[in-house]
Amino acid sequence: MAAQKASNAPRDALSFPGSDRIFLDPHLPFHDEDSTKPHLPFTTLTFATSLDSSLALSPGVRTVLSGPQSKAMTHYLRSRHDAILIGVGTAVADNPGLNCRIAGVGGYGGEGLTGQPRPIVIDPTARWDFTEESKILVLAREGQGRAPYIITCVDSPPSAKRALLERHGGKYITLDVLTTDDGSHRIDWTVILQCLKNEGLSSVMVEGGGSIINSLLEPTSQQLIDSVIVTIAPTWLGQGGVVVSPKRRVDDEGAAIPASRLTGVKWYPFGEDVVLCGKIKT
Repeated sequence: MAAQKASNAPRDALSFPGSDRIFLDPHLPFHDEDSTKPHLPFTTLTFATSLDSSLALSPGVRTVLSGPQSKAMTHYLRSRHDAILIGVGTAVADNPGLNCRIAGVGGYGGEGLTGQPRPIVIDPTARWDFTEESKILVLAREGQGRAPYIITCVDSPPSAKRALLERHGGKYITLDVLTTDDGSHRIDWTVILQCLKNEGLSSVMVEGGGSIINSLLEPTSQQLIDSVIVTIAPTWLGQGGVVVSPKRRVDDEGAAIPASRLTGVKWYPFGEDVVLCGKIKT
């Protein structure tokens, strides 16, 4: 039966064999209710980076880093989470689909939308100018993905955009998610994650972009991360790229100390890439 479902998958369906899934299992969301944070979703931070910690050549430039095996792994990870979260900059730059293309998952040979995650877009000022032809909504109409939930600080997002989202099964969620610290804005990740849990989303995969990743890795937020899965590609992008580099911490005497460190680290060769799995050291 599984083979028959997979044979009905669209041409862009991906394969990720069971033998490649074994090493990921210890780093994925729990299968039961035994969670250390019952009021928050299991949160996985995952992204692809170059040897110089860059996500992209420059802001707004879509840059492919992962090889074919790593790309399939990312889609498998999506199938194991209830939601995928990105920032509005990534939504504007990439016109992403934010669905799972593993053969056998809902819309790709599976029934209904089972296995398809809910896209979450952090858009504080409601600036994402999506349309009927945005890839994420096209996929929702074709039954190959879900429409996004857009988290914003705007009390009344544009009515036409709200109606378009709701017709596809998505919605705006208005939250006060920005706090001010020394004149700069930072994201209140606890508020966002509590909201997702209240929406019935028990696991979330944070994919990017750079400002979202660096914000989540700040000292005030990084303890919310349950698992880190990073694909490292054998390339240098060079200076001027979008870099993963969170703010440093300071000790009681004001001296700079490393921003963070992983523990329980495992490294897995995957094609020409290397996949790193670990947890934030607290």
